[in-house]
Amino acid sequence: MIERRHTVPVLLWFVVLAPVLVAEVFRSPMVDYRLVAMGAVLPLTEIVLGGARVLHTLLGATVVMGVVMAGTVGRRLIRRRLLGVPIGMFFHLVLDGTWTRASDFWWPFAGWRFESDSLPEFDRPVAVGLVMELVAVAVGIWAWRRYGLDDENNRRFFVSTGQLVRGVLD
Repeated sequence: MIERRHTVPVLLWFVVLAPVLVAEVFRSPMVDYRLVAMGAVLPLTEIVLGGARVLHTLLGATVVMGVVMAGTVGRRLIRRRLLGVPIGMFFHLVLDGTWTRASDFWWPFAGWRFESDSLPEFDRPVAVGLVMELVAVAVGIWAWRRYGLDDENNRRFFVSTGQLVRGVLD
């Protein structure tokens, strides 16, 4: 029988940190940050499969990127928007530390079996999960101000388009 740890599932960690990191690294107001957040939490759906599977692998995020690129040839604006999903998935791999589980991260190149029957998100002690979520809240408060989301017009624009108002990333 497999022993389960008591843990705090981290959600804000991905929903907040992936879009903020993408904004700060790429500095593009045209990215749909809602789709980055969605891509960052997409691997969490593998909980129904009993553990980390394809969405927790480098290959999974790369295939999704390839599908977006191939499926949007000649449709630049749709491509720009949809690229948020695989970018969010790549950031999930970084934020989650999935890369520390080599056999999962490099699947199938490191073998066909997946390392464990749990998600990395649920393999942390409670205190670590709580700290991660508190860091996400602090970063979220910082980002709220940094991106001018305290302004109603900026917030409305963000909610309706997923994009940041031009100039907030300068």
